[in-house]
Amino acid sequence: MFILDTNVLLELMRDDPDARVLEWAAGQRVDQLFTTAVSQAEVLSGLAIMPEGRRREMLVMAARAMFLDDFAGRVLPFDAVAAEAYAGIFTGRRRVGRPISGADLMIASIASTRGGTVATRDRGGFSGCGVAVVDPWDAA
Repeated sequence: MFILDTNVLLELMRDDPDARVLEWAAGQRVDQLFTTAVSQAEVLSGLAIMPEGRRREMLVMAARAMFLDDFAGRVLPFDAVAAEAYAGIFTGRRRVGRPISGADLMIASIASTRGGTVATRDRGGFSGCGVAVVDPWDAA
């Protein structure tokens, strides 16, 4: 199971996505590609602060279609089990002086409890979280 981080989703939404990311994604079984409600919130909130206009409308429609259709049944929630893992990952990172954003911490917690590998360009952000990480920009 691969859990796509926000930066991978945003890359896939670009008009001209990086060929390495496309190749990596195409090489995976669709039923093994997941994302999280956390990344969904990050994408939608980022779009919400864009200037109003046709481009924003198109991107919002594309994002909603991506989450509702492309990832139907594969958007993982931050649940009570992930909340328990969150506390452990948070204290472990804090103990070694490595702060982590709340969003990345939630994504790492979801991945930890689901046994998933986080697909992200931000390897360092997830190091020391006890989860496997793959960088689709450098997956060769």
